[in-house]
Amino acid sequence: MQIQPFLLPNFKLSGLFFDLMSVSNSIQIIICHNRTCRKQGAAKVLQAFQAANFSVGVITPSGCLGSCGNGPMVLVLPEQVWYDHVTPEQVPSILGSIDS
Repeated sequence: MQIQPFLLPNFKLSGLFFDLMSVSNSIQIIICHNRTCRKQGAAKVLQAFQAANFSVGVITPSGCLGSCGNGPMVLVLPEQVWYDHVTPEQVPSILGSIDS
């Protein structure tokens, strides 16, 4: 029996809570709210997601997602789709890709 590596996306695990990666069929939209992402506009991105009345899943602010230079970062689970440099104007497009 050969052991296969578990490949994670290219990010640092240091600030990521492992329960975010738990197996679940429900959609989770995780918005990094660490200091760097907040300075780059994460609060406005979170407000845009909340204002969109997304009813198919959960929208959650989180700690560092490990890619501070590319913030604000958004992670969509369970698909593990990453978005970087997210602006409030991009939120409808992100939600549209989830709904389809």
